[in-house]
Amino acid sequence: MTALFRVFRRVWRRRIGALTVGILLSVAVLGAGLALLGLSGWFITAAGAAGLAGIGLGFDVFRPSAGVRFLALGRAVARYGERLATHDATLKGLADLRVALLEAMLRRPAVLLSRLRGSERLNRLTIDVDALDGVALRLVMPAAAAAVVLAATFFLIAWLVFPAVAVLEVGSYLIGLGVALLVAARASRKPSRLAQRSAQALRMRFIDMMRGRTELAVGGRLEDHRRSVLDAHRRMQHAQSRIDLVDRVSTLLLGAAGSVAAGGGLLVGGLAASEGRVDPASAALGFFAALALVETAAPLARGIAELGKMTDAARRIEIQFADESEAAPRERESPSAASVDPSVLSGSRLAYRQGNRVLFEGLDFSVGRGETLALVGESGSGKTTLLNIIRGLVEPTRGFISLEGRPLAVYGEAERAARIGYLPQRAALVSGTIADNLRLAAPAAGDDMLWESLRIACLDEVVAAKGGLGHTLGEGGQGLSGGERRRLALARMLLRRPSVMLLDEPTEGLDVETARAVLVRLRSAFPQAAIVVAAHRAEERAWANRELEIGLSQALRRRRRDR
Repeated sequence: MTALFRVFRRVWRRRIGALTVGILLSVAVLGAGLALLGLSGWFITAAGAAGLAGIGLGFDVFRPSAGVRFLALGRAVARYGERLATHDATLKGLADLRVALLEAMLRRPAVLLSRLRGSERLNRLTIDVDALDGVALRLVMPAAAAAVVLAATFFLIAWLVFPAVAVLEVGSYLIGLGVALLVAARASRKPSRLAQRSAQALRMRFIDMMRGRTELAVGGRLEDHRRSVLDAHRRMQHAQSRIDLVDRVSTLLLGAAGSVAAGGGLLVGGLAASEGRVDPASAALGFFAALALVETAAPLARGIAELGKMTDAARRIEIQFADESEAAPRERESPSAASVDPSVLSGSRLAYRQGNRVLFEGLDFSVGRGETLALVGESGSGKTTLLNIIRGLVEPTRGFISLEGRPLAVYGEAERAARIGYLPQRAALVSGTIADNLRLAAPAAGDDMLWESLRIACLDEVVAAKGGLGHTLGEGGQGLSGGERRRLALARMLLRRPSVMLLDEPTEGLDVETARAVLVRLRSAFPQAAIVVAAHRAEERAWANRELEIGLSQALRRRRRDR
């Protein structure tokens, strides 16, 4: 419940005015409903009693009937205004929450973001945010409105009818309400959570099936995956059916509580009327008002039935705002003026720990203008991590990076992006034209500049054969082979004309001849660039001027150099 309260405060703290207006209008709707049924009951009873007494012609029917019409119209207007105010505030609050969630995720270390499946995370966040629309609409507002209306009903019945009637009606109804909500909360917690998880599984499995239908069909797994989608759908429907059953049971309990309250009020009011302590019409007013009490908690019962999924969604969303880091705390140190390497790019005493595992330590390197340094080592030794550190996406556990004679920390993100070009292992492409994908790096680039970058990446002839820069790609660059996607990402990075390039397996998916051509054109086009490449192929290692083996201790590296 703590997470639910935090999310509610986060979403609606800027919409408190609209929320207050919605609560007041909800009170008006419930109050008008109670007054309408109570006044109608009093009117019918009083008119009947006047007819039996032979004074029907003298009975004023105009003012009560006008009151009934006024309450009916007022209730309709108040309900329209309540829906307008509350739904508008809810939708705007959830929109603010989505923006805040994306901002919180972007503040995470890039190495964590790169491991996420974007569609999976987006799917989960979308379902979780959607689940929270009931926090205000079916929990907070109905509870606040019901409390105000029940308190007002108690005092009005005590004043207009009889105090004992007010105590019996409101008291018995509150007991029944508590029992109904407790039953709903306990019985619906598990199925509401299962329904939420099944909805997530259904959406993700369906998306995966649509994206990978060709691969699944080739592998003979399409029918199995289709059955898994249908299984998730059945589980979601089963859980939703249990929630609906709990909702019906709680509604039945609320109806029973209302019937007990109305029956008890009618009994006490009738006895008081027979004794002459209250007139029959007033006793009828209390009876019909008790019947209308059920309406005060009907929306709240549905919200309680969905409490489990809302609580789980709130917990998952709050986790997104928490600070997370896989790396150990950084040991702060500042380079002295004498220790700053004059090379274009250098690293000093670098170390990185991932949990209890030391990826590397005591790492020193420098790259001058026109030089290429190859990072070599086994998979998982830390080559990509070192590139992330050089780019400033990950903080080292110890040590520092210098760029053009200054500590990397003094550069802002915009300066780093302008000076350092980075081709990561997973370079994302978007749906759209080839030109759209290229201009993500340089929106103002002209077509000549785009073609030049494609030429350097040995992709110009491929693009020309496909129809040019206007050729449309599918999601993730569908329409290009793996090697072509890699070269398109490289061409996009080159548009920024960086002085330092970080390349993580730049020739992955290319044949030997194309790989060599790409590397030759790249160095020819940028003869003064300092390049660091995570090398997995012999062509990349042969292209470099020097190698730095990652995953070895500093002492062992020195011994190897001495030999």
